[in-house]
Amino acid sequence: MRVPLSPDHEMMKLARRYVVARRVEFPRYMNLMGNFLGLSDRKVIRFGRALAKDARRISDHDLSVLLDGEWRARLTAAWLIGLDRRVQFRERLSTMLLDSELVYAGAGYCLALARFGEDEDAAILSSYLDRYLPQVENRYDEKLATDHAGRFLTPNGLWETFSPDDPDASDCKRAMAEQVSFAESAMNGTLAGWTAGRDWA
Repeated sequence: MRVPLSPDHEMMKLARRYVVARRVEFPRYMNLMGNFLGLSDRKVIRFGRALAKDARRISDHDLSVLLDGEWRARLTAAWLIGLDRRVQFRERLSTMLLDSELVYAGAGYCLALARFGEDEDAAILSSYLDRYLPQVENRYDEKLATDHAGRFLTPNGLWETFSPDDPDASDCKRAMAEQVSFAESAMNGTLAGWTAGRDWA
């Protein structure tokens, strides 16, 4: 795993440019963990525009380098991949999600797969849930939802067993839908409309 420290100057440069990218008060990676949903309209629009601009500009090579990094770099790369719908990374994101090596990065992989929005992406997310929901000892933010999740949500099913004290799955589904909607609005230039309709602020 590459880390943004000397002597890895390539990773340091990319981390500064894309992962930290301070255009609001917090580093970008912290906002990608869902914190952007609480930003003011003006700040979230600025954040979304900068994110979309970088998603269009970053090269596949630079995305691959970030995916070789630690969780912050992987989370950011996955968001950039998802925003620009770079489906050529699907297999790599699938492997990384199912391996689940680092906490937090998986949220980015899930966003990217949800943004791709194909049946094979839903199958990947379902495979992930099949693998990790039974592992109740691994309750680190594994809350994911898609329309294909119904079989996990039955009474006394895997979701209830995995997450008895956490918000119900409808909250998780709503959060993912809000993030995907934000990504779509950022990429098509309709963030002002998105902020007017959001219910998280």
